Parts: sequence; C-alpha cells; structure tokens
Amino acid sequence: MLHVPVVSGPEKGDLVSVSVSARRLTAAAAVAAACIGGLALPAAAAGQYPVRPHSDVVISKVQYDSPGRDDRSNRSLNREWVDVTNTTRRSVNLDDWTLSDEAGHTYTFRHLRLEGRSTVRVHTGIGRDSATDVYQDRRAYVWNDDADTATLRNARGRLVDEVSWGHHRGDDRDHRGEHRNGGDMRR
Repeated sequence: MLHVPVVSGPEKGDLVSVSVSARRLTAAAAVAAACIGGLALPAAAAGQYPVRPHSDVVISKVQYDSPGRDDRSNRSLNREWVDVTNTTRRSVNLDDWTLSDEAGHTYTFRHLRLEGRSTVRVHTGIGRDSATDVYQDRRAYVWNDDADTATLRNARGRLVDEVSWGHHRGDDRDHRGEHRNGGDMRR
C-alpha cells in the first residue's frame, strides 16, 4: 500500500491509500526503457554519433562581413577574420589543425602554440604571423556574408568546433551564430 498526499480535492494534504503492485511498476519501467531505447537506435543507425565532450578550443568570434566596402584590398581582406580561443590554462599545440568554410577553403595552422586563456585571430588576407594574429595569405574573401560555416578540426581531422550563420543547407531557419562544439549545438 502506498500513501500519497492529496494535492487537490476536498481536503488538501490528506493521505490517500493507493494500491500499486510491484509487477505493474516493473512492467511500466520496462516499457519506458524500450521506448527510450527505440528512439535512440534510429539516430545511431543513421550515422549520428553521441555528443562528444566540450572542447577546450573554440571558435569564439567570426567577422564574416568585412566592414566598409568589399574592394578586395588587403586591408579589407584582413578585416574578415575568425577568432580561435583556448579556454583552458594550459597551452595547446595547433600545428596541423584546420579552419575551413563550406566551400572547402582551408587554412592549416603551422608552428602555433596557443597559450592558455588566449586567442589567435585568423585573417583572410596577407600579413606577418604572430602569436595573436595569423594570415591565410589569400587575395579573395573566404567567408560568405549571407550564409556559411566556419569549421575547426584538430590534427587528426576530428571536429573541434563549428559556427554557422545565415540561411544554408536547405534550411529556412536563420542560423546567425549557431555554434556546434564537438557535436553539441548551442546558441
């Protein structure tokens, strides 16, 4: 016999006896587990993988629309950039990590150790690399103003972080700044 307090009714707070058999509870739990397992199975079968742990390195900001006129000058190209931030206290070796867009334009980091709690800005144009700024050395814009995705992968090619904006991939929703970090979508 199970005693449950009355939440509503003639006398709030009175105890009411309810008879529930252990067999019924076990059966209900088994049905619930089967339903949840049945929902998870199709996602795995479709090639989707469970959410990976949060990464320590993230795409923290994207300036995909160069301020001012898009005149393809080196100054304008370098005003289009992506910030990559190390959120931990320890340094991370970014050698052979890549940053790419949906069209396949890819920048590969070379000889860069990103110190703890620091950011490196990846500019589109030509310039001299430093600990805080690196340059793709391109003569054309990379990031589409209307819609694109910036994808960061580690040296093994595994997804580290991804940021999308605008209408893209056949989706009618607006994805300004939608973030995906190791499989976890967040806004």
